[in-house]
Amino acid sequence: MVFVDDCKRMKLSLRLPDVNEGQYLFTVNANGDIIYGLGAIKGLGAGPVDSILQARNSGGPFTDLFDFCARTDPRKVNRRAVEAMIRSGALDSLKVERWVLLAALDDALKAAEQSASNRDSGIADLFGEVVPTAHSGNGDVYAGFRAARAWTDKERLGGERDKLGLYISGHPIDEYRAEVRKFAPNRIADLSPDSHGKPGNQTIVGLIMATRTMNSRRGTMGVMTLDDSSAQIEVTLFSETYTEFRQLLAKDTIVIAEGRISIDDKTGKLAMRASSLRSLADARQDSVSNLTIEINAEAMNEQFAQRLEKTLAGAGGGRCPVSVVYRQRCNSARIRLGPRWQVVPSDELLQELREVVGAEKVALQYR
Repeated sequence: MVFVDDCKRMKLSLRLPDVNEGQYLFTVNANGDIIYGLGAIKGLGAGPVDSILQARNSGGPFTDLFDFCARTDPRKVNRRAVEAMIRSGALDSLKVERWVLLAALDDALKAAEQSASNRDSGIADLFGEVVPTAHSGNGDVYAGFRAARAWTDKERLGGERDKLGLYISGHPIDEYRAEVRKFAPNRIADLSPDSHGKPGNQTIVGLIMATRTMNSRRGTMGVMTLDDSSAQIEVTLFSETYTEFRQLLAKDTIVIAEGRISIDDKTGKLAMRASSLRSLADARQDSVSNLTIEINAEAMNEQFAQRLEKTLAGAGGGRCPVSVVYRQRCNSARIRLGPRWQVVPSDELLQELREVVGAEKVALQYR
C-alpha cells in the first residue's frame, strides 16, 4: 500500500509492495511514499503473504478477485485472509468497490477451489472455464454482485481500523463535518488555552479514541482522548461530572464536550477539564428544527411510497418534524407532514432515507 500525504488530505493508493520494499514493515520508497507491508494487516501472516507475492511475481498483476483466488494457495490465503485484505483496502487496486468484492468472495473461492480440483485430477471442465474472466460472459466478472448494498463511510472506515489499527481513507467524523461545526465552531487543532480575554468554557467535538479511569481523593475520574481528524486532545471528567456522564464514555462515539482548556504541565499539550458532555445524537435531537426529504415525481410509485412510509414509521416518536419537497418537471411543492410523523433523527434513519431517495435529497435544518 502506498499512502501519499498531500498536506490537505490523505490520498490512498493501494498495491502489493515490491519484494525489495519489505513484506511486513513500514518503509519509504525512492519517491518518498510510505509502503505499508501486507504483514501488518490483521489476519495475514508470513504464509499468505508469501503465497500472494509468489503468485504475483510469477504471473503478473492480478486482474480481478477471481484471478486472485485462482492463483493463490487456498490453504494459505483462505477466506479470512482475503476478507481482511478487502476490508483493509489492500485490494482497492482491482478498481472495484469493497462491498462488491466481499459479495463476490464466496463464489470466487468456490470457483478457484473447483478449478484447482479439476487441475489436480486432470479433468477438463465440460462447460468451459470454472473461474470467470473479463473475456467470458458479458465481460464483467462482478455483474452478479454489483447490486450488493453499498457500505456506509462508517462501515468502510471500521474495516480499516479493525484490520490496520488506524483509519486510512478518511475519518469517521468526516460525514458529520458540516453538522458538528454547528455545535463547535473550532477544530481541535485551532484551539488555544483559556485566557482572561476569552469566555471561561470552550466547546469541542470529537470521536472518542480511548478511555480510562483514575482514582482520586474525590472519587473516580474519567479520561478520554478525542480526535476530530485535525488533532487529538485529552479530556478529563472529574468525579461529579464523570458520574453524570459516564454512560457516554464509549469508544468510537462522537461527543460534544464543554469545559476549560489549558496546557497540561506534564505533556505540554492542550487538555480539557470538561464540565458537560453530550452525544451528537442528543445534540441533534435538541437542536434540529426539521428534516427535509426531496422526492421526484418520476420516482414515485406504490412500492416507493410504502418503503418511505415504513422507514419514517420505524423512527417515530421523536420531536423532529418532517417535510417533503415534491418536485415535478415544471414546479414543486413543500409539504409539512403532521405531528404523528415526527421522528428521531438518528444516523440509522438518515442512512435509510439516503438509500431510499438518494444521499443528496435528505437534509437536516437547525434552529
